[in-house]
Amino acid sequence: MTTIALSKSSLQQQRNRLGLFRRFLPSLELKRQQLTTEYQRALQALADTTRAVEQSKQSLTGVLAILGSSSMKLSGLVRLRRIDLAEEQVLGVRLPALRAAEFDVADYSLLATPFWLDALVSSVKEVITGRIRLRVHRERVARMHSAVRRITQRVNLFEHVLIPGARKNITHIQIFLADVERSAVVTSKIAKAKHTGARTSAAAATRGTR
Repeated sequence: MTTIALSKSSLQQQRNRLGLFRRFLPSLELKRQQLTTEYQRALQALADTTRAVEQSKQSLTGVLAILGSSSMKLSGLVRLRRIDLAEEQVLGVRLPALRAAEFDVADYSLLATPFWLDALVSSVKEVITGRIRLRVHRERVARMHSAVRRITQRVNLFEHVLIPGARKNITHIQIFLADVERSAVVTSKIAKAKHTGARTSAAAATRGTR
C-alpha cells in the first residue's frame, strides 16, 4: 500500500487527481457504451451469418439429393483458390473483414452436363464462402468481447478504486491536518496561559517585596 504524505501539498495533489479521474471517467463510460453497441452488432451479424450458412447447407443438400442416381465424378469440381481478407478499425479495435472468396471451377460442357450442375457449383461456392464468413464473424465477436471486457475493467478501476481511493486519501489528510491545527491551537492556549500565569506570579512577587 502506498503511503501518502500528510501535508497540504499532498492534499492538493489528491484533489487534482480526483478532479482528473472525474473528468476522464465520462469519456471511458461513453466508449464502453459505444463498444457494447458494436459488440451487440457483431453478435447479430454472427447470428445472421449462421442462419445464412444453414440455409446454404439445406440448399446444397437438396441439390445433392439429385446426385444419388448420377454416375458423374464431381471431385475437384470446385476448389477454393484464395481468400481476400481485410482489416478495419472500429472504435480503435482492429477487426477482420472478408472481401471475397475466389474459386477455381473445373471446365465442363454446358450441353453435355446435367441441368443441376450449375446449381451445384453455385451452392458449393455459397456454402464454402459462408463458412469462411462465419469464422470471420466469430473472430470479430471475440475481439469486440475482449475490447468490452478491457474497457469495463478500466471503468471499474476508476469507479471502484481510483476515485474512492482519492476521496479516502483527501478525507484522511483533512482529518490529520485538522487534528494538527487543533493541537496547535490547544498548545498555543496552554503556552499563553502559562505565560500569563508566569507574568501574574512575577507581578505578585514584585508587589510583595515592596
